[in-house]
Amino acid sequence: MGLRPGSAFKKSASVIGEVMGKYHPHGDAPIYDAMVRMAQPWSMRYPLVTGQGNFGSVDADPAAAMRYTEARLAPIAEELLVDIDKNTVDWIPNYDESREEPTVLPARLPNLLINGSGGIAVGMATNIPPHNLGEICDAIARLIDNPDLTVEQLSEIVKGPDFPTAAAIIGREGIRNAFATGQGRVLIRARAHIEEMARGGRYQIIVTELPFQVNKAALVEKIADLVKDKRMDGISDLRDESDRTGMRIVIELKREARPQQVLNQLYKHTPMQSSFAIHMLALVDGQPRTVTLSAALKQHIIFRREVIRRRSEFDLEKARERDHIVSGLLKAISQLDRIIRLIRGSASASVAKDGLMARPFNFSDRQAQAILDMQLRRLAALERKQLEDEHAELTKQIDYLVDLLASPQKMDLLIKEDALDLKKRYGDVRRTQIVEQELGEFTDEDLIPHAPMVVTLSTRGYIKRIALDTYRPQHRGGRGIIGMVTRDEDAVRRLLIADMHDSLLFFTERGRVFQLKAHEIPDATRQAKGIPLINLIDIDQDELITAVVAVTSFDQDSMLLGTKRGEIKRTPLSEFSSVRRNGLIAMNLEAGDELIAAKLATADAHVLFVTRMGIANRFAVKDLRVASRTSGGVRGLRLAAGDQVVSLEVVVRGGQLLTISANGYGKRTPFEQYSPHSRGGSGMANFKITDKTGPVVAGRAVNGTRELMIISTDGVVLRTTVDSIRITGRSAQGVHIMNIGPNDSVAAIAGIEEHEVHDAEPPAAPPRRRSRRTE
Repeated sequence: MGLRPGSAFKKSASVIGEVMGKYHPHGDAPIYDAMVRMAQPWSMRYPLVTGQGNFGSVDADPAAAMRYTEARLAPIAEELLVDIDKNTVDWIPNYDESREEPTVLPARLPNLLINGSGGIAVGMATNIPPHNLGEICDAIARLIDNPDLTVEQLSEIVKGPDFPTAAAIIGREGIRNAFATGQGRVLIRARAHIEEMARGGRYQIIVTELPFQVNKAALVEKIADLVKDKRMDGISDLRDESDRTGMRIVIELKREARPQQVLNQLYKHTPMQSSFAIHMLALVDGQPRTVTLSAALKQHIIFRREVIRRRSEFDLEKARERDHIVSGLLKAISQLDRIIRLIRGSASASVAKDGLMARPFNFSDRQAQAILDMQLRRLAALERKQLEDEHAELTKQIDYLVDLLASPQKMDLLIKEDALDLKKRYGDVRRTQIVEQELGEFTDEDLIPHAPMVVTLSTRGYIKRIALDTYRPQHRGGRGIIGMVTRDEDAVRRLLIADMHDSLLFFTERGRVFQLKAHEIPDATRQAKGIPLINLIDIDQDELITAVVAVTSFDQDSMLLGTKRGEIKRTPLSEFSSVRRNGLIAMNLEAGDELIAAKLATADAHVLFVTRMGIANRFAVKDLRVASRTSGGVRGLRLAAGDQVVSLEVVVRGGQLLTISANGYGKRTPFEQYSPHSRGGSGMANFKITDKTGPVVAGRAVNGTRELMIISTDGVVLRTTVDSIRITGRSAQGVHIMNIGPNDSVAAIAGIEEHEVHDAEPPAAPPRRRSRRTE
């Protein structure tokens, strides 16, 4: 019907009528349903039909009647038909023998693997998942270069199924089984995230992607039934806000609900977590066989070799036929006068043709006919030159095709080029993320990407996290923006930059430690106050968090703990790898002392105590003995009367100590100006305290390349570059960094490391960050 990608749409009814009348004398409903499915982007990874009109929805709504919809081929579908007119496939009579139809399509596109297939035949069934076109094309190219690729090597190229509805596959075991044996089962999870609602201090779960072939409307109904039957608690409202821009199912939670627990229940009790049984059954040489990934790819290569061979033979035959004619015309032009006399003297065209085929001309039947049909304009010099050029081009083409047919390696090179061309023209990024987790062992981290987050903690114990890029950098001396709305008599106490997968260790003034994953802290808006930390860990009501450390790995380093009275302790980090919900003892404190700082450090590092009255003391970590988690500390700094430690910092080679006061004044001083002293000394001057500056609030080790976040007790956050803060001597008071409002003061600061960029589609084993971020 000529319904190619560039043509106008035509009514679906005319297409269905054409199919029914000429090729498929059965009902119109199954024909239309098949075409509708090929136009649905949630059913086909790479749709073969472009539809116009209502072609159904992911809610399983039916398409409009065929008289209302229109269709034409999608651009990628033409790759299934390319060279079909060159005797590349066998043709058989149609049902009434009025025309012929191909037994298969030439299929330069590996459609069976990229779009999958599902169906039940007599005593057998197939369920082939869709895959990513780019990965399949790369695998074809690699198999041509090395036909002996193992399943593991192929799995590095083809990561696994790539479903049109995206979502995430949990674990690789099922994928490995399917690739190696042709059968396997994969577990697919919906993609969802937790958001804080604008009012009421409540949370909502937003579902944006569903497992393949899950009916969205049926899922919403299932969740509603679970709530109605009281099989699920914590859900207060449910609605579908999906539109043309994408899917969005909103599940509002009650105030007392634990968002992550509710989400886990949804995965357990609804199709938001579903399995897909893979059975790669296909017809091979007319026989049904269960094929592995390698076998399926090799069958495609074998098929394409046959197509290219037949196409080349067809082109060779046509080229030789045309060259035969062109050679005859050139020969005729060289004997033109004699041929003209022969034709003029002939009684009829047949007599003239016989004369041309006889001696002395000896033209063939086709050459003689071509000479008789030759137009007079071909006698012009330019036309003769065109014939000579055409003969040279045909000779070159014939030589190429003969060489190609004699060289299987060159045919394989064409297949490889075709595959890479398909990837370039139609390839796209993987939609379905594959999470490194074995079947049956799921954690909350499975669907969570690596991303830097800002974690804030108030004096009254409200905690929240927010994306780092929410705070744009400002100039030194800026006013900042609201980072947390605090209640009366509440103030921001801790600020932390951490990756979503980091483990957060919370240390209290009593010397206890609690552990929490960064992603377990609910996401919140910039103005939100957050959620009480007591809802996440079993901390006492009157217990205060004084230090927070973000840890990527517990395999190395030591944990340094410092107290208000200047005591310090060094403990192996591994002793904090497993912390109970109700906490563990981190340090045995003397009466009246409080734990105020915790830092990660190596044995060859130096540490620096910073006090409220502007004193600092530097000494080597190796001077500290390694102590158990439950032991007490040793003296790190001898304090003056009325003074107390505010920070414990690890010295950075080539860096500076950033010191900031309560009224927003700060400075950078090179660590070289702090000469190492013995542990327990009185230290040296670090900051000039005045009424204008106020006492020292904190000190931070910086290297001059990072950004800085400062938060006040009223919740105002300033993000600025460290380079904008002047480098001065130890005894200077520094420059004005943050404009502090009345009755406000600096509460905490945090340095922002240079983060590695994580791909939208992370590799099988996501790279760990080289740096750690600590409060």
